[in-house]
Amino acid sequence: MNRICLALIGFWITSNVLAQSSNSGPQDVNEYGPAINVAVSSTDETEADVFFADAERNERRGDLNEALTLFGKAAFEYNSNKKLTKYAASLLRMSNVHLLLLHYTEAEQVVLNVALKTYSRIGNKSGQMASYNQLGKIYFGANKLTQSMWFFTQQGILAQQLKNNLAYIESILGIATVKIKKGEYNLALKDIDKAETLAKYFKLYQFNSQIRSNKATIVEKQLGKKITL
Repeated sequence: MNRICLALIGFWITSNVLAQSSNSGPQDVNEYGPAINVAVSSTDETEADVFFADAERNERRGDLNEALTLFGKAAFEYNSNKKLTKYAASLLRMSNVHLLLLHYTEAEQVVLNVALKTYSRIGNKSGQMASYNQLGKIYFGANKLTQSMWFFTQQGILAQQLKNNLAYIESILGIATVKIKKGEYNLALKDIDKAETLAKYFKLYQFNSQIRSNKATIVEKQLGKKITL
């Protein structure tokens, strides 16, 4: 555990420097779904909870460098207090801020090397599923489509095991987005139709906008291809 703490300190300092040296502002990475949402709450608010809440506020208003710093502080405090679920949740949120800043390598390493391993060690399946989704988004953003597809698929498998319909639909739409980027429009449309059917059945209307957007993208891409030909 001490080695993890030391590693996190070093990582947090490095992340802070990288964030401050970046001129990138908030980026729209939500073509494959909403940003990661791993809430941390506590009736007895600790210093770590305050850091986390402040980080969320800064992320919402677009101050991503400050959000990154505060999520890092929250993660360090949670780890010091052995609150490992909240520790891993803070790391996932750090990863998402890195993704917004287009720091793909840093976003990947936070999840693969720390958050996912922590969730696996404590047997938190929901956390593992969220980590798979985050890795799918990261690799999609980095244009590593094979890896992205694999992690969205792993999310879907775990979502079915946990009977988490929302996460399962999210994984299907993630896979569809990868197929769109690969130019596999007919295959992507089948996935989107499946997601739409499931969303209607389970009354998960939050996916309506994403489904419409993906269908419109496919039509646009197919028309553009026909015109080019």
